[in-house]
Amino acid sequence: MQTIDMAKVSLRDMNKALHAQAATTNQTTWEIVNPKGSHAIACGLDAPIDVTVRGSTGYYCAGMNQQATINIDGSAGPGVAENMMSGKVVIEGDASQYAGATGHGGLLVIKGNASSRCGISMKGIDIVVHGNIGHMSAFMAQSGNLVVCGDAGDALGDSCYEARLFVRGNVKSLGADCEKKEMRPEHIELLTLLLEQAGCDAKPEEFTRYGSARNLYNFDIDNAAAY
Repeated sequence: MQTIDMAKVSLRDMNKALHAQAATTNQTTWEIVNPKGSHAIACGLDAPIDVTVRGSTGYYCAGMNQQATINIDGSAGPGVAENMMSGKVVIEGDASQYAGATGHGGLLVIKGNASSRCGISMKGIDIVVHGNIGHMSAFMAQSGNLVVCGDAGDALGDSCYEARLFVRGNVKSLGADCEKKEMRPEHIELLTLLLEQAGCDAKPEEFTRYGSARNLYNFDIDNAAAY
């Protein structure tokens, strides 16, 4: 294991060392200690390496991730795994606002709670939250899956497109053009897989699916108040 101590190494040099890893690297396991809440830790990685951050992080940790598996042994600040393309990001604690925003692929697991706008404008990412999520989550979510094992705040799925939203607990309110959907066998199968990958023992039959009512795909004057 390669260990980088951020009490001794700068943020720039730490990210430079991680970026230097290629697809054929032998240095596959990395540990970052003393992160001190720094911003942009382990951003833009593009190699199949494992990175563990021992502590909480600031803004945009694991942003634009490709291939790498990143574990945060603490909580994460705003924008964790923002624009993620592939790989896996696991947060042992809580996540601040807009976790997984605009994510195109990969799996984001939040073992605590997520704040507002979780999964905003998601474009194919899978997000599993073991706890609760805040308001305006999955706003304009285009594709992918958001799984919430706890409760969801106000305006869930506002103006969403084809993303699938699964909530085990209560939803405070649904956003514009979001509605309750039928849970079919293929959704149970999908949810079973996602919960297994996220290390969650919740039963897929306990969840309710939500998604777009498709009334706002094209402008209609009769729906003007909902836009």
